[in-house]
Amino acid sequence: MSKPKLLVARRLFPGLLEPLRAHYELDLHDSDTALEPAALRARLQGCWGMLGSGSERVDAELLAACPALRAVALITVGYNNLDVPACRARGLQLSHAPGVLTETTAEFGLTLLLATARRVGEGERYVRAGLWQGWSIDQFAGAPVCGTVLGIVGMGRIGGVIARRAALGLDMRVRYFNRQPVADCEFAQWRPLPELLAEADHLMVVVPYSAATHHLIGAAELAQMKPSATLINIARGGVVDDRALAAALRSGRLAAAGLDVFEGEPAVAAELLACENALLTPHIASSTLPTRQAMVQCAVDNLLAWARGEPGPTPIPG
Repeated sequence: MSKPKLLVARRLFPGLLEPLRAHYELDLHDSDTALEPAALRARLQGCWGMLGSGSERVDAELLAACPALRAVALITVGYNNLDVPACRARGLQLSHAPGVLTETTAEFGLTLLLATARRVGEGERYVRAGLWQGWSIDQFAGAPVCGTVLGIVGMGRIGGVIARRAALGLDMRVRYFNRQPVADCEFAQWRPLPELLAEADHLMVVVPYSAATHHLIGAAELAQMKPSATLINIARGGVVDDRALAAALRSGRLAAAGLDVFEGEPAVAAELLACENALLTPHIASSTLPTRQAMVQCAVDNLLAWARGEPGPTPIPG
């Protein structure tokens, strides 16, 4: 009996994929470049499943064009690239990778916060350009972090770890916004979003992306923040209005921003690229080798469970 065909839609760790060969015929897209929609449809013809990232859009149109598709395993925790209701209507098995990247992503969020507040990116570029002529009293004077107010938008797993580390390790006073307060949130106090924006010295965006959170932080919200504040986005591109943010940074309405995610990435708005007070990184918050390997292993474990006729260990909820 022939094996079901599985598209691996990105270059991953070959050794981790080997156990899948016992159950699936693998079609490897061995590239770091995401497949364009037309190419993805073509490669999915006759495929039972796909092992993907957050770049491959699976919606009703693609499902109609790929009738054999029955399963999608993602290496990411976020799954806003999936039209989950459309997938459910077709009976697809769906999985993601929650938990394995929580600590690493929280660690990077605090790294980006510290580097942004202390103007590390600007200073590093200054040295590399050969402009440094010696020490001066106010050169690249940044914003303090210890003892200040951290506002967190989105108190999920990652937000909770950031709150604990910021409170215990940096003596920060942590406030957060969720649609509903989180029970037993030991290290942070809930605030309505307008109050959070006005109070925060540093704002960390960690909320999942959805239609409801698109441009959750836009021009009106940025106008409510302190001019001395910094904004950090490790959530998803689109939660923050990048062009409105660039305008606030250019005008002095906001002191600085650290961004690991962007609208339409890997493209980055030219307005942001022109902002010296924006520290920009290429979606690497989860990028330690053990974490990235664990993300792939999570998808592999789900696919192996499905091959045995068992439920996957980390199904997408709902």
